[in-house]
This record gives sequence, structure tokens and C-alpha cells, in this order.
Amino acid sequence: MVSLTSAKRVVIKVGSALLVDRKTGTLRSGWLEGLAQDVAWLKKNGVQVALVSSGSIALGRRVLNLSEKDLALEQSQAAAAVGQIQLARAYEEAMAPHGTTTAQVLMTLEDSHNRRRYLNSRATLEQLINLGALPIVNENDTVATDEIRFGDNDRLAAQIAATIGADMLILLSDVDGFYSANPNDDLTAFRYDVIDKITPEIESQAGDAGSGLSKGGMKTKLLAAKTATAAGCAMAICHGAALRPLTALENGADATWFTATLDPQTARKRWIAAMKPCGTVTLDAGAKRALYNGNSLLPAGVNNVTGGFERGDPVSILGPDGHQLGLGLSRYTALEAEKIKGHQSAEIEVLLGYPGRAALIHRDDMAL
Repeated sequence: MVSLTSAKRVVIKVGSALLVDRKTGTLRSGWLEGLAQDVAWLKKNGVQVALVSSGSIALGRRVLNLSEKDLALEQSQAAAAVGQIQLARAYEEAMAPHGTTTAQVLMTLEDSHNRRRYLNSRATLEQLINLGALPIVNENDTVATDEIRFGDNDRLAAQIAATIGADMLILLSDVDGFYSANPNDDLTAFRYDVIDKITPEIESQAGDAGSGLSKGGMKTKLLAAKTATAAGCAMAICHGAALRPLTALENGADATWFTATLDPQTARKRWIAAMKPCGTVTLDAGAKRALYNGNSLLPAGVNNVTGGFERGDPVSILGPDGHQLGLGLSRYTALEAEKIKGHQSAEIEVLLGYPGRAALIHRDDMAL
């Protein structure tokens, strides 16, 4: 059995069907208080936590007296705008007794596909977690259209887990795991305890969404599992209806675990190492030593910049002799890097005319 307290960083996904009463459309405040106790328990045990929560549209549609049928895009966006405020307030009130500050983070698909925005969102989430806050992430349904949406929070949760280097992702759902078939239709269906590899046979056993409030089904959960495990993050699907769902999982509640073969840091470095560089930065001897000692690359250690790269693009990191040391994701454009090379980080604002990040390439964004 996997212990949640053994994880360094956990992402927990909360589905609409758990958070919002299906009949009344109101928040299940008692359940949320139990979840808050579980989050506080994890944090007390030294585990860093981020939440990905559905529920804004489900909450907003009741306030706006919208029907329970499928909503038009503009109706969904309006419901989300109303519901997001209610959702944020609910989490704030639930976590306040435990001394935890909550932070709302709204994202779209573009925030993960665009490298510049990806790095910005990653830096924000890292800062919030390191400051002890609880990020509560949701898709920004007020502006998302079909072209720029995840479409479900299972995949969003997996992307967040990969982005922040989580080693565990828990999908709290209205099912207790992944089954060989729909157990409501097939009496021979069985639940998998552990899935080490998502095979074509496993994929063929996934069904579609079954809840009236949630958009995700088993197919989206499998896609989430692929994203998470490839990033070195183990994933669990479990029933979240218990008042202390994470405690129940810790105590052996039924679930399906998808195992990861790599740790998050190794998986991320492999991802970076496979990229095609858009330019180069050449270091002095001191910067080279600093990198091999596990430090970030500061502008002061850069002698030369080539290429036309943008923020978030991969660049080759060259030693003083021109040999490649590795690859990294630049936090500055080539033009900006040219201006700040050889200068101290404290001089960046004067040189560029606006404040910037201290590192040209952060140590977490390089593969040597």
C-alpha cells in the first residue's frame, strides 16, 4: 500500500460531483471541511500540496438559475464567473481554521503549451507552495473556448502535477478505481489495484463520462495517467465520497494506482534534453563550475549569446571551450540575454528597464 505521507509533493483533484450536491446544486460544505482536515494533516507531515478543483460552473449555474441541461458556451462562461468566486471563498473558509492561506490560480491550455506562459505559471505555483500557501487551480472557464481548453480537470491536474514536479497525483472521483468494464453494466468487471503500464487493452476498457456534473470519464483519467506517469508522478483513482477521503485512502480504501518508472526530476530533465535548441549561451569557467555544483546560471557567468530564442525556448549551454554542457530553458529572450550577459543580477532592472528574474536559466530548467 502506498502511503501519502511518503510523498514530497501531492496534487489532489476534486471533482464536481463530490463538491456540489447534484440535486440542490449547493456546496457540500461538510465534505469540504473533511478534505481541509486531510490537507492540513498532509501539510503537518511535511507534504507540499496543491489542489485542482472543479465546481465553479456547477455552483454558478444554480445562482444564475440555469437549467441542468448542457449549457451554451456563453452560459458556461457566465456560470464559471459567478461560481469561481463562491469556490474560492469556500476553500478559503475551509482552510482558515488550519492556518493555511489559499490562492486561486486560473489556467487555460495555452498556459501549458506556450513555453513562456508555462514557465511563468510554474514559477508562480512554486513560489506559492514554498511560501506555505495552498494553490487551488481550476480551468479558466470564463475565457476558455474549445480551442484553448483542457476540457476536463483530470488532464489539467496531471499537467499541474508534471509542471510542479509532484511525485503523487490523487484523483478524488465518484468511482473507486479503474475497472475492466463498466461495473454497472457488466457483473464480471473487476477493479485493477495497480497498473504498471497503460496497454492498448487497458485503453479499450475505458468508458465515457457518467456523472451529470463532471465532464471527465475514464478515458480522460487514462490520459491523465499517461501524462502524470511519464513525468515521474504516480497517480491514484479513488472514491472521494468519504468525509476524510485522503485518510480513507491512507488506511487502505479501494483505489487503482498507476505507477511511475522515473522520479519527477529525472523525467523533466529527459524532456528538456530531447528538445531542439534555438540558440546558445557560452559560459565562463566560474559559471561552469557553479552549474556542476548544482547552481542556476546567472547572467554574470555568460560571455556570449547566439540565436533568436524567446523566453521559455531551449538553448544549448556551452563551456568556455565551446563544447556543449547541456540544454536549458531560457528565462529571457536572446535580445534580453545579450543586454544582461556579464552583469550582476541586481543590474537587470537598470539594463532592461523592468525587473527580471535573477537566473538566466534556473537549475530546475536545465539538463546537463
